[in-house]
Amino acid sequence: MNDGEYDEDEYLQLSGLQHFLFCRRQWALIHIEQQWNENVLTTDGMIFHERVHDENETEKRKNILIERGMRVSSKKLGISGICDVVEFHQSETGISLPRYQGMWEVIPIEYKRGKSDIRGADAAQLCAEAMCLEEMLCCHIPSGYLFWGTTHRREAVLFDDALRNKTEEALTEMHQYYKRGYTPRTKQKKGCAHCSMKDICLPEISKIHSVRAYIDENIRNQR
Repeated sequence: MNDGEYDEDEYLQLSGLQHFLFCRRQWALIHIEQQWNENVLTTDGMIFHERVHDENETEKRKNILIERGMRVSSKKLGISGICDVVEFHQSETGISLPRYQGMWEVIPIEYKRGKSDIRGADAAQLCAEAMCLEEMLCCHIPSGYLFWGTTHRREAVLFDDALRNKTEEALTEMHQYYKRGYTPRTKQKKGCAHCSMKDICLPEISKIHSVRAYIDENIRNQR
């Protein structure tokens, strides 16, 4: 990192922010240890996003431009990734775009298969996308939308100071963990039962003193 900016070889995956805020250990297993495991939820989520992404398509509807699979990055945050959808709405207070007349307001939209979570990990991921777009396009983006696959509705997310600070702090922590190669431990919680990484993570180990104790306990249970 130099003068408050990251080099490209230090960039982390933007999508990892959602993993990190859901569970820091899950993020580390995937993004540091390069481990992955599928379940019906992750497969369903990937299929859902594949229907959204089409990097070769820009659609125009009256005064709205729709860009799918737009690649974004930020030197300040040290991340790169792909936005599901970015809409550009014609507006007198917007920015100029190559090949299009007029001024345009920038609105990122992230598609999620689950239920509403406008202040949680999904909102922070959307905020990070907006902050990348602000840096790339030299603009200010006050809000965006999360589109929920279960309800087929958009929900507005305001990029206020609290959400921006939460996003930046989480990304700083991610960079620190990644630089150290550190995989944190975790306490078993309700969400662990549905996590695709549960057989790799083994959160129940955190309840006992050592891996040896965990193995010994399982051997006793099999007798």
